[in-house]
Amino acid sequence: MLAIAYPFLPWLGIMILGYCFGHFYQSGFNVKVRKIWLLRLGIGTLTLFIVLRYLNVYGDLQPWSSQHSFTYTVLSFFNTTKYPPSLIYTLMTLAPALLFLYGIESIKNRFTNIMIVFGRVPFFYYILHLYVIHVIGMIGLVILGEHWQELILTVDRFKAGYLLTIGFDLWVTYVVWLLVIIILYPICNAYMKYKANHKDKWWLSYL
Repeated sequence: MLAIAYPFLPWLGIMILGYCFGHFYQSGFNVKVRKIWLLRLGIGTLTLFIVLRYLNVYGDLQPWSSQHSFTYTVLSFFNTTKYPPSLIYTLMTLAPALLFLYGIESIKNRFTNIMIVFGRVPFFYYILHLYVIHVIGMIGLVILGEHWQELILTVDRFKAGYLLTIGFDLWVTYVVWLLVIIILYPICNAYMKYKANHKDKWWLSYL
């Protein structure tokens, strides 16, 4: 049985946009010009998100609505569609990213040096982290007294919804997220250096 749940076309467009933004980070590109464009595009994207979302007539199949409290109304406003990514979801997520790049431009320290490693090998990290979190998930099931085999996802297991009622508190998710980053950092760092020293290997540019 073959199931394709990944909305390929919209994500492809966002990926292509990312490659286009690589022009801003070419060697010798004027830093001031880059910051100006990042600020303009970030504010423009954020403004367009707020306007379209407030009008509630275009850009997302899930309209927001007034709720019983202000907090839940705000949550409804930001509850946009990710799969497939709507225009409003795309604007909502790209705007902070652009403004973050603008704000962090002149910050150089140990933390940014660590984070840049993942930025240079994002697809490599993405592929590895899927297997790492799957193994951690199996360990988590054992800790909960369940059978680790439940994370060997067959069609029957997936449809049964068994895993929907099993899990940890949210803070555990953040601990696991941090653990995955710590585990994969040395591997990603080694691969980043390998890529830098083997630019003659064409296939490395795709991973």
